[in-house]
Amino acid sequence: MAEPTSELLYEVKDRIATITLNRPEKLNAFTNAMIDRWAEALRESKDDDGVHVVILTGAGRAFCAGGDVGRMGESEQPTPLDHKHYLWKQIHRIPLTLEEMDKPVIAMINGPAVGAGMDMTLQCDLRIASEEAKFCEAYVRVGLVPGDGGAWFLPRLVGTAKALELFWTGETIDAREAERIGLVNKVVAAAQLREATYGLARRIADGPQLAIRMIKRAVYQGVRSDLRTALDAISSHLAVMRYTEDHKEGVQAFKEKRPPRFTGR
Repeated sequence: MAEPTSELLYEVKDRIATITLNRPEKLNAFTNAMIDRWAEALRESKDDDGVHVVILTGAGRAFCAGGDVGRMGESEQPTPLDHKHYLWKQIHRIPLTLEEMDKPVIAMINGPAVGAGMDMTLQCDLRIASEEAKFCEAYVRVGLVPGDGGAWFLPRLVGTAKALELFWTGETIDAREAERIGLVNKVVAAAQLREATYGLARRIADGPQLAIRMIKRAVYQGVRSDLRTALDAISSHLAVMRYTEDHKEGVQAFKEKRPPRFTGR
């Protein structure tokens, strides 16, 4: 179990788990302790039947400035192979844990998301951004490559050519440009960010949970497979869903012209 830390907060309320990066004085640059707690919080939300949706955000004026180079330098890896193992065993736990999670994960992007901080938003299913948010794949500026999964996630959102442009130039784009290229789902005024994000989360949390999770699984499986394989998988999902109480309730509600009362299971 990870050591307790105030640098990452985790709370569950009304079926929504919120993970908050909490080093506002450092623009929420993450440390090893934060990564440990972050991975643990994701596992907790994954295994907690009372959690339907997960929201990731940052405290203060930034979402995340990436890794805290100063703090991480305290445990500098002596060889390239040691550093590779460090990334795999420490940092890569976050995208790999998220890949296993069928529950929806929403990034509530309150400010700049830079380098690994930007990559952490890409790992979420949906992204709602404040007008004050900015995005930058800054690795090239310091002669590095995106080590947190950005090279895998970004092309799938914005296309290969645009992803390469952002990686090669290290250009900073604002929230509206991020929305235009498909990097974020929606941009709202800073004062409306929390309401818009939690409103969407509550809408999803109130839905038929098994169907929502199977939809997420089917979409990601489809992106990574051929049509025949995807259709074979979805036929199995649909066959299971037809025998759920939520499906029966949805059909009955449609016939009675009333809102459905899903069980949440």
